[in-house]
Amino acid sequence: MQLVITEGNIGVRPPVTKPHPGFLAEVGEKRFKELVYKHYELIEVSDIAFLFPIHDEDDFEEAKKHAFNFLIEISGGPDYFTQDRGQHQMVGRHAPFRIDEAGRKSWLALYAPLLEALVDEGITEEYIQSFWDYLDIFSMWLVNTQTK
Repeated sequence: MQLVITEGNIGVRPPVTKPHPGFLAEVGEKRFKELVYKHYELIEVSDIAFLFPIHDEDDFEEAKKHAFNFLIEISGGPDYFTQDRGQHQMVGRHAPFRIDEAGRKSWLALYAPLLEALVDEGITEEYIQSFWDYLDIFSMWLVNTQTK
C-alpha cells in the first residue's frame, strides 16, 4: 500500500475513480463514520483548522456529518448526502473557501495514519488504497487558490 499524495495543479481535474465497494463492505458503516469523524478531530488541531467552523460546535458537527454522508455515498453506501443536501456539486460547495495545494496536502496527510491503522483491523490493503486514491485525486478538484 502506498498512500502517496499526488502533486496537483489548480484548475486541473483528473478523472476520478470511486473507491472499491469492498472498502465499505469490510469497514462497515459504523467504522466508516468513526474514520471520518476522527479525521475531523485531527483537522480541529491542525494547520488547516481555520478552513473549518471549529469555533461553532454545531456547525463543526454538521461539517463532519456532511463529509461522512458524502464519502459513504461515494463509497457505495446509502445516499445520505443526496437525501440531505441534493446533488453533490462539491466544487461549487467548496468555492467560498480558499483551498490551496498546501491545504489539500495537509488534509490528505491527516487521513494517512487513519487508513494505515485499518490494515491492523484486517481491512484489505487494496480496498484501503482505492479509498486513498479517490481522496487523493478528487481533492485536487477542490483546490481553488494558488499556494503562496
